[in-house]
Amino acid sequence: MDAAELAARQALIAHARRLGPSGLSAGTSGNLSLRWTRAGTPGLLITPSGVDYAALQPEHLAFMRLEDGRWGGPLKPSSEWRFHLDILRARPEVQAIVHAHPTHATALAVQRRPLPAFHYMVAQAGGRDIRCADYATYGTAELSANALAALQDRHACLLANHGLIATGARLEAAFHLALEVEALARQYLLALATGTPVILPDDEMDRILVAFRHYGANAQNADASGNGQGAPAAAAP
Repeated sequence: MDAAELAARQALIAHARRLGPSGLSAGTSGNLSLRWTRAGTPGLLITPSGVDYAALQPEHLAFMRLEDGRWGGPLKPSSEWRFHLDILRARPEVQAIVHAHPTHATALAVQRRPLPAFHYMVAQAGGRDIRCADYATYGTAELSANALAALQDRHACLLANHGLIATGARLEAAFHLALEVEALARQYLLALATGTPVILPDDEMDRILVAFRHYGANAQNADASGNGQGAPAAAAP
C-alpha cells in the first residue's frame, strides 16, 4: 500500500480505538469505514470482524470494492459491511461511516423511538429529527435497506434494538456526529425522566438547518480533497 492509504488505515484504527474510551461501544462492537480509491478502483476501507481494536494493525483492514463487494485482506471485514457498502454506493457525499452501540442512543433504539426536535442540535444530523430504522437481523440486506431509508436526507440514524449509524464527509466528522447523537439521546432520556420535553416546531428547525449550512461553509472551503479527507457536512454554534 502507498503512504496515503497507510495513513488512512492508521486513521481508521485510531478512531476505532476511541470507541471504547468515548463510550460509543464496548469490547469489539462497532465498526468504521472510509471511502477509498485504490489504483482507480472505487471502494472502502473497513475494520475487521471481532478483533480487539488494541491489536489492530493497518494490514488487518479490508479493502472492499464498491462495484461488487469483493474484498481483500487477511481478516474478514466487519459483519456489518453490507450497510457500509450500500450507504457509500447510494450517498456519494458520504466519505466515512461510524457504527456504534452507545448506551443512551441504544436505550432509545430498543424502544424504537426516534430523537425528536427537543433540542436544536438535533439538526446536526441533517433534519428535523433523527429517525430510528426498522429492525432487521444484523448484517442482512434488510437491515441495510432499513438503514438507508432512515438516513434519507439525514447524516445519522438509530437502528432498532441495535445502535446508531453516523456518516460524514470526513472520518472525524462522522465520529463527532456519533458522539453528538449519543449526547442528545442522554439529554432526551433525562428530559423524559423528569418531565415532558417541549418539541421545537418545524419552522424553527428549518431555520436552524439553513443556519447550520452557513456555519459549515468555512470548513467546506478549508478542505475539499477526496478519499475521506473532505470537510464535515455541517458545523454548529
